[in-house]
Parts: sequence; structure tokens; C-alpha cells
Amino acid sequence: MIDDPNAATSVRLHVSFPEELVDRPMVYEMVKAYDVVPNIRRANVEAHSGWIILELAGERAQLDAAIAYLQDVGCTVNTMEGDVLEG
Repeated sequence: MIDDPNAATSVRLHVSFPEELVDRPMVYEMVKAYDVVPNIRRANVEAHSGWIILELAGERAQLDAAIAYLQDVGCTVNTMEGDVLEG
């Protein structure tokens, strides 16, 4: 079976970002540019840094581009497994 870049799927990410990105609306910019659907599961944003546990849904190619965008602006992005609300 060949991976279809247009197949809808979802991914769970841990996104951390430094102080210079705290005030930037990165999730909004990513949604507008790559047409992905975000679901923020948890987040902690402080003056000096922050992190988000983010579920993204969309076509595989869009998800890959959205993740690359986050990395390009200076975020550290790691994929996660399991449900963070289940413990």
C-alpha cells in the first residue's frame, strides 16, 4: 500500500517554544496557512517559555507542512502517543 499524502489523519504533538515566541499566535498562523484542525489538550505558557500538547488533524501532507512550520519558527516538536488526559 502506498502512503496517500491526501489521506486524512491526526497526530499528537508536544510543542515547546522559547521566550521570543510566547506572544506570537503560532497556532493561528499554522491553521490559516496549512488548513489543519487543532485541538489543544494541555498548555502552559509563561513569560520565558511555553509548551502545548496539540492534536492536529488534516491531510498527511498538510500535517507535515504544519510541523515543519512550527520547527522553522523555532519550536521544538515531538510526537506523542496515548491520551494525555487518561494519565
